[in-house]
Amino acid sequence: MSKKKKRYNPNNKDFNKRNNNMEQQENKEENPNLDIEDTDNTDKVAEEADKTDSKSDNTDSKTNDTDNKVEKNEDEKSTTEDLQKKLDELNDKYLRLAAEYDNYRKRTVKEKMDLTKYAGEDVLKGILPVVDNVERAVKSLESASDMEAVKQGVTLIYNSFKDFLEKRGLKEIEAINLPLDTDVHEAITKFPAPTPELKGKIIDVVEKGYFLGEKVIRFAKVVVGE
Repeated sequence: MSKKKKRYNPNNKDFNKRNNNMEQQENKEENPNLDIEDTDNTDKVAEEADKTDSKSDNTDSKTNDTDNKVEKNEDEKSTTEDLQKKLDELNDKYLRLAAEYDNYRKRTVKEKMDLTKYAGEDVLKGILPVVDNVERAVKSLESASDMEAVKQGVTLIYNSFKDFLEKRGLKEIEAINLPLDTDVHEAITKFPAPTPELKGKIIDVVEKGYFLGEKVIRFAKVVVGE
């Protein structure tokens, strides 16, 4: 009874070769007259099959490499498209921001120009009533016979104007009989003090000084006793 032959496996060359040798040995035992050339032909057929399998493996490998290259190119193309999309979005945001900033700059410049041009509008509106009173006083001087009434009218105009300035934050700097304070006073000269208590103190004001809020806008020019 002959032994069961193992099947040909194209993926195992060593096994196939051993299998062929075993078949040849069995055939030789069964048929001693078997020609050696037939054995050689069998080996050649096996070798050709191995070469064919090798070529097939190389072809499959090349196909796989090609597929991998195609997939890689597609991935790179997709990445490039994503980056280009993000770049376009950022560029669009930059252009919008630049346009908004330009509009803001133009609007701010216009507001500053208007503020500079009309900054004194409120003050001038407040002064106009005082100007009207001064004009009335000047007209009354032409035909006035009572100088006391004229004096009272001028005093009223002065007080109304002073009240207007105080409402706008203007305040007179106090100086008479006070020690010299170089932060708010400017000594322009010295004069003998009328009393010993006034030595080193302000005895006269040549020009009044004023605060605007907490800021000194004009120093008081004073005379100091010595």
